Amino acid sequence: MGSVHEGFPYAVEINKHGYNAFVLKYRAGMGADVATEDMAQALSYIVRNAGTLGVSPRNYSLWGSSAGARMAAAIGSHGAASFGGDALPKPATVVMAYTGHADHSSREPPTFVVVGEKDGIAPPSSMERRVRALRALGTEVEYLKFPNVAHGFGIGKETTADGWVGRATEFWTKHMRQTAGR
Repeated sequence: MGSVHEGFPYAVEINKHGYNAFVLKYRAGMGADVATEDMAQALSYIVRNAGTLGVSPRNYSLWGSSAGARMAAAIGSHGAASFGGDALPKPATVVMAYTGHADHSSREPPTFVVVGEKDGIAPPSSMERRVRALRALGTEVEYLKFPNVAHGFGIGKETTADGWVGRATEFWTKHMRQTAGR
């Protein structure tokens, strides 16, 4: 839904770090399960066609903002197959921006979380509960709360959140290297 001010700008910033990025336009208004199924199908398509697309299917990350973050986290928690996609490895990292999402599994991928302290749609307290739960499981979580920022800050340009996409990409890179070393 936020392709213009979130998805495409995220993809441009990620690409500046040398990584490929895909932006999903999912079916809106049909419920969270349908939207998550769309993400699972898109991810499965990318992995199945990685050679043709010229991308590596290894160590991918899932990113999302608001409702998209719930979708990314759900697939990170339960796998693409749980939502009609292929049986794929879990992502190397999940990146979540300004959402309220409490669900989690007993084995979570490393997670990068950003919120604005003035978010009236998805208050930071809701995300902080998830952060505490993931940390209690032993999941590495980087959590950033930006002062004077509300919901929908995108890449954070000209706000206290400016630069967060680069930090999230560094977090992802770190976890790709850890996975490669195993």
